[in-house]
Amino acid sequence: MTEQTIKPTGELTLRTLAMPADANPAGDIFGGWVMSQMDLASGIRAAERSRCRVVTAAVKEMAFELPVKIGDTLSIYTDIARVGRTSITLTVEAWAQRSRFDKLEKVTAGTFIMVAMDENGQPTPIPAAE
Repeated sequence: MTEQTIKPTGELTLRTLAMPADANPAGDIFGGWVMSQMDLASGIRAAERSRCRVVTAAVKEMAFELPVKIGDTLSIYTDIARVGRTSITLTVEAWAQRSRFDKLEKVTAGTFIMVAMDENGQPTPIPAAE
């Protein structure tokens, strides 16, 4: 059986290093830390598209497939799946670059829904794509 090469989907939006402070006693990085990096990347990508402040409205369909270890480089890829009137739905993937093994593995994926906000904290229409 040959191993199929799977590659990240979307645009590389964020890269960071998994540090000991982000881990449990077994050396696995907390899932909440991984999810927060995915949320940050979603916010970056949605804010760039909407050209305004955005907030997280929902996270759906997220499952952790593999652990992230201390020393791994976590790369977050985002793909804009849908742009609504005031919301942006993104497909987000987290991949770990295993520095010790020179291996890139998908650790989790999820769907993040971000809402564009005006200066008063109210949902605001997203401009048409240029």
